[in-house]
Amino acid sequence: MKIIGLVEDNPDNRLLMQAILGDLYKVVEYESGQEALAGFARNKPDLVIMDISLPGMDGPEVLQRMRADEQLRDLPVIALTAHAMTGDHEKYIAMGFNDYLAKPIVDENILINAIKNLLADMGHD
Repeated sequence: MKIIGLVEDNPDNRLLMQAILGDLYKVVEYESGQEALAGFARNKPDLVIMDISLPGMDGPEVLQRMRADEQLRDLPVIALTAHAMTGDHEKYIAMGFNDYLAKPIVDENILINAIKNLLADMGHD
């Protein structure tokens, strides 16, 4: 079973993601960027879903550190943000995220398809 690293500080959002993805993937949760980076070093997931607004180190900073790390550089990362605005998709892709989704997730198929597509692109399907 593929492992999804979920970096999300909101317990309700983590619960929702577990409900959507728990039957399809092993979801490993991290509440902060620091926790996630340490966890990824020990147990590298197949894909990461990362909230943009995290306490301490925000999503883009975590991503920057991942892209600078040889072990984590190629991990596909989906950005999640509650404050979706026009132009965000391009902005987050330019930062190095592989995909971008707005919260709340209203259509779980969009999330599942985004994960499947990225895993297929990475040869992890």
